[in-house]
Amino acid sequence: MRQREKVVPLAGGRVLEIGAGSGLNLPFYDAEKVDHLFALEPSAEMWAIAEERQSTMKFSVEFMPAFAEDIPLQPASVDTIVVTYSLCTIPEAGQALEEMRRVLRKDGQLIFCEHGLAPDENIRKWQDRINPTWKRIGGGCNLNRDIPKLLTEGGFKIRDLETMYLPGLKPMSFNYWGVAKS
Repeated sequence: MRQREKVVPLAGGRVLEIGAGSGLNLPFYDAEKVDHLFALEPSAEMWAIAEERQSTMKFSVEFMPAFAEDIPLQPASVDTIVVTYSLCTIPEAGQALEEMRRVLRKDGQLIFCEHGLAPDENIRKWQDRINPTWKRIGGGCNLNRDIPKLLTEGGFKIRDLETMYLPGLKPMSFNYWGVAKS
């Protein structure tokens, strides 16, 4: 939650959240800055949980039952995209990032917070060993995705990037967060 608290308040204008899930990010949005939130989430079960949280928001929230690889919005229609702990599970992450670029305005920003490929070779070896099993039991989550590489290959330019190991098992806890532009 501390990681979400670092990045979500940076969002403003018309915001698209990728993988809104159960609405964990909702309390961290700055109502003074957000005009409208499109909460993209393919899981109906997660929407039901998120609906309870969204009732307290001081801005409009629109749940979108869709996958990130096919975002049902017009080109250049959002100011900010927020993605937290979702790039690890998107099957076609490259295609999803292309879609994000398509719907993001030219002067917009992608705010991200993700776990992924660790900088230490020994930890990376463990991530590669554990990943096949982890992916099966973790809802498609990949421990070893190179988030900066995914973003740049997806056409984004990383403006700010911070990294660290969060408390916990190192193969599961290396975090990236920051802001990228298209």
